[in-house]
Amino acid sequence: MKKSLLALGVMGTFAGAAHAQNSVTLYGLIDAGITYTNNQSGSKNVQATSGQVNGSRWGLRGSEDLGGGLKAIFTLENGFNIDTGKFGQNGAEFGRQAFVGLSSNQYGAVTLGRQYDSVVDYLGPLALTGTQFGGTQAAHPFDNDNLDNSFRINNSVKYQSVNYGGLKVGGLYGFSNAAGGFSDNRAYSLGTSYNYGPLNVAASYMQLNSGGSTLNTSGAVTTDATFLAGRQRTYGAGLSYAFGAATVGFVFSQTHLDNATAIGASAAGSASNLTLTNGSARFTNYEVNGRYNFTPAWTLSGAYTFTDAKIDGVSPKYNQVTLQTAYALSKRTDVYLQGVYQHVSGTGDSGLTADINGLTASSTNSQVAATIGLRHRF
Repeated sequence: MKKSLLALGVMGTFAGAAHAQNSVTLYGLIDAGITYTNNQSGSKNVQATSGQVNGSRWGLRGSEDLGGGLKAIFTLENGFNIDTGKFGQNGAEFGRQAFVGLSSNQYGAVTLGRQYDSVVDYLGPLALTGTQFGGTQAAHPFDNDNLDNSFRINNSVKYQSVNYGGLKVGGLYGFSNAAGGFSDNRAYSLGTSYNYGPLNVAASYMQLNSGGSTLNTSGAVTTDATFLAGRQRTYGAGLSYAFGAATVGFVFSQTHLDNATAIGASAAGSASNLTLTNGSARFTNYEVNGRYNFTPAWTLSGAYTFTDAKIDGVSPKYNQVTLQTAYALSKRTDVYLQGVYQHVSGTGDSGLTADINGLTASSTNSQVAATIGLRHRF
């Protein structure tokens, strides 16, 4: 009896706290699967995987009505591995998002914290990797343009406009937080999108700066950085058009690296795919994608990406095909089957091999992966 009364008291306390916040929502997504890969470091592999389409996460978002169309808003979002229970984003508690700010019905929103850049916000939804129809494995090689959101921007101030007749604009600045080194690991980005009926177009730009050969770990992009470089510039544009049950799209993006020392997953940490010697690299990505709704529950999606790169004196060419079919068991739960094929040529003696995002690299110039998975949203 005493335990029941205590439980009711605790529940009442949390209910009162939630009411005082005006609106607080608990949400999340769990993506678990089994992945077969024909070559990982020279061997076949069948493994349990987490987030091979959409990263598993849970979060809290809330708002408080301040009157006159003004609200205080916040989001705290944690990423995790469903197979191990460990935090994602290199162990950060709220590594996916953590911000607070003010939102106006008339002027837009200003937020501060760890946030998505404008490439993710505006161009990402037009690429298959930035959606539930392709996700992690559909990313362009090394996720070189960050359309799969491999890293977020720390110490950032962000503005997003309201919708002006289909037009939206936004920008972000991430501080280096370094005394005497204002540009030592800072970031800034700009983006815009326009929606007119079935047509969506978007463009964005992002630049990351580092002041030296060692990473300022208090700066805008830290241990989840895709590259370790003095400067990274990424820009792109895309469009999509919906007709009937079908949607087709095209995305172009390009990333330039200057004074670069490492390339690949966890480049800022201890495990880089390639050490650079001449300090420069470029990736140019062309993606054609589409999806079709056979029924409200059953979808088929796919993308072809050609990436023309220049890395350390070689010119690798990546060809990648992604296909996915998903079936919704309910509004919150679906099952999916996804396959990805990547082939790279022109690598010379660089050490580059096929490397599907989210998996260990192949020992050859080709790699195939297939995943059967389950997603649940709450």
